[in-house]
Amino acid sequence: MNAPQHKIGLFFGSFNPIHIGHTAIANYMLEFSDLTEIWFVVSPHNPLKEKKTLLEDYQRLEMVQLAIEDDFRFRASDIEFRLPQPSYTIDTLTYLHEKHPQHQFCLIVGGDNLSSFHKWKNYQTILDYYPLYVYARPGFKKEDFKAKGDIQFFDAPQMEISSSFIRKAIKEGKDIRHFLAPKVWKHIREWHFYEK
Repeated sequence: MNAPQHKIGLFFGSFNPIHIGHTAIANYMLEFSDLTEIWFVVSPHNPLKEKKTLLEDYQRLEMVQLAIEDDFRFRASDIEFRLPQPSYTIDTLTYLHEKHPQHQFCLIVGGDNLSSFHKWKNYQTILDYYPLYVYARPGFKKEDFKAKGDIQFFDAPQMEISSSFIRKAIKEGKDIRHFLAPKVWKHIREWHFYEK
């Protein structure tokens, strides 16, 4: 008899830096879906973003580890650091499926990403083979997304917090400690990240 598959939610992002919005969404998805774990997949370079604004890969990975280390259901993944760059979601999914056939991987995406989902490499293959767990974002209407596949929508609380807001606020000398996990805030202050 085969052991039951773990259902792993993959939460991709630059996490530059990771903030309470990210961890709150992950917490919600664990509690209000059938996922058993969430892996935060730190992206070395999103093809749709400028690389120059990113901290070094392992600095961002370390902040993710600091933010989630107290929750055994979360894992920080550097899998994309070892794959060809720029990294594409379909390649990462394929690699993870081959490496961990005992798991079922699901893709966690914000509703705001769906408008550009058709631009993703082999997007229909993703929809054909991997469930999509979509959390609400401001201005998102699920009726606007016409793609076919195993797609589930979740009315997660919407928070207008972004990593770009945090970077800008730190550069302006603001104390925004409550937007970040305490250990992440301490780490950013010690290393003077985002101050210039």
